[in-house]
Amino acid sequence: MLCAWFGARTLQRKRREMRKVAADYADEPQDPTRTRRIAGTRARAALTDRAPFLVGVISAVTLLLGAGALARRVLTEKVPAKAAQGTPDVVEGAAETSQALGSWLIGFGFILFVTWGRRAYKDASARRTIGILWDVGTFWPRAAHPFAPPCDAERADPDLTWRMAAWTRATSATGGRLVISGHSQGSVLAAAAAWQLRPSVRRRVALLTYGSPLERLYGRWFPAHFGPAALTSLHREVDCWRNLHRPTDPIGGPIGLRGDCGPQVDRAALKDPLAYGRTEDHPLPAPIRGHGDYQSDPAFAEERARLLARLKAAVPSPRPAATEAVTPAPADPPDTAG
Repeated sequence: MLCAWFGARTLQRKRREMRKVAADYADEPQDPTRTRRIAGTRARAALTDRAPFLVGVISAVTLLLGAGALARRVLTEKVPAKAAQGTPDVVEGAAETSQALGSWLIGFGFILFVTWGRRAYKDASARRTIGILWDVGTFWPRAAHPFAPPCDAERADPDLTWRMAAWTRATSATGGRLVISGHSQGSVLAAAAAWQLRPSVRRRVALLTYGSPLERLYGRWFPAHFGPAALTSLHREVDCWRNLHRPTDPIGGPIGLRGDCGPQVDRAALKDPLAYGRTEDHPLPAPIRGHGDYQSDPAFAEERARLLARLKAAVPSPRPAATEAVTPAPADPPDTAG
């Protein structure tokens, strides 16, 4: 019933998105098939925002069924299926069905685990999906996820923090300024590493995130670590922070931090695809990129140039010697992928 309800809501959203797609590309000839495909991608991407409701309902129903079965077990000292004997047919049938379904699901889960593990060796898309789930699981320490390899907080974050601190030294070729860009889970690593820097160093770092789950997923599921207070503090302490997102992205989303040089200042969701039909710049139909390939969007280069220009103004040029020609200013600071 819950899946049917989600399916109906997704179809409704798809119809609304079709009107929005037509408005977004109003200056181009419309193709119903193309419009439906873009609208469907947007509607499916929005399902991520309904995950808390899905988990909440499933958890509540599971808790109620488990509590009822446990209470009946204590009162009758029988397994749920036998404890339900003598009750109305609906209750007895539900108990037997739940017990049988649970047994079958355990076996199905094991088969699915083995099948996906085998498929990952042959299918690049399956391997990428499993890699994403593994990436998320290995972000937290082993105390929270004991079956994972050494987590990012123990290895990747300290390494990234050390490298950022080295690049932002005043004597380095960067002039003590750095732009660090992070995609998807990389944006989470970039934020976590920036938090480990000294405040004086953090002020010389600018963030460029894209396809970032920082607010949409991490902020919702782990508010103590990535909630509004934590993200607002990071926004205030770094030099500047910009964020890119798309309506077709099921993972990344906006980061609603306003103010001077905030992630969402003057930047709406990016168009995806870049062009509706064939154009001189896109002789082939532009693909719907969803969560990937943000660097190919002109907005990425624009935001990176904006951050570099902002940092360049604060980089002091060497003082000219008395008997020598004026030394040219240092080159633009590089940006480092996170």
